[in-house]
Amino acid sequence: MKKKEYWQLFRIMFTLSTFTFGGGYVIVSLMKKEFVDHLHWIDDDEMLNLVAIAQSSPGAVAVNGSMLVGYKVGGIRGAIVSILGTILPPFIILSIISQFYAQFRANRYVGAFLLGMQPAIAAIIADVTITLGWNIIKKKEVLFIIVMVLAFIANYFGHVNVIFLIFVCAIIGAVYTVYSEKHQIKKELK
Repeated sequence: MKKKEYWQLFRIMFTLSTFTFGGGYVIVSLMKKEFVDHLHWIDDDEMLNLVAIAQSSPGAVAVNGSMLVGYKVGGIRGAIVSILGTILPPFIILSIISQFYAQFRANRYVGAFLLGMQPAIAAIIADVTITLGWNIIKKKEVLFIIVMVLAFIANYFGHVNVIFLIFVCAIIGAVYTVYSEKHQIKKELK
């Protein structure tokens, strides 16, 4: 990557992190729009894989996702630049808010603003879910579709812990990958 592209990566992550409310899944959807749809630095499948890794790694999804995207497009430097762009805005904002916490908490306009943002955040998260789910369905991999549906049912109706679901899905993905690679090697040897 050129110096200009590192700056662009930092600027994008800084902007997304500054103006994104609602958690890591919201910023991940906006990262997809920037890096997949707009800049074409990575493709849909890579983004889906990066999101899966970010979710299953310890820590904040936004930071994990930005680190993985940064690493994918710019190596170690890209990961560092991307992480800095992601963590600086919350650090600055929280440092300022902590100085005026009592006044912010009591301010009815701030409360109304945050309450009004909830529907938009829900819509963005729904968009990410539908987009990523649709990408899985388009692949027509029966196992992936079954796992997606069962994970949704287990979480939504069965109230199964998300960490357990991620762990089980990681095992299924690992077994599937090993099996697919062995099958591919056998196929190439014939």
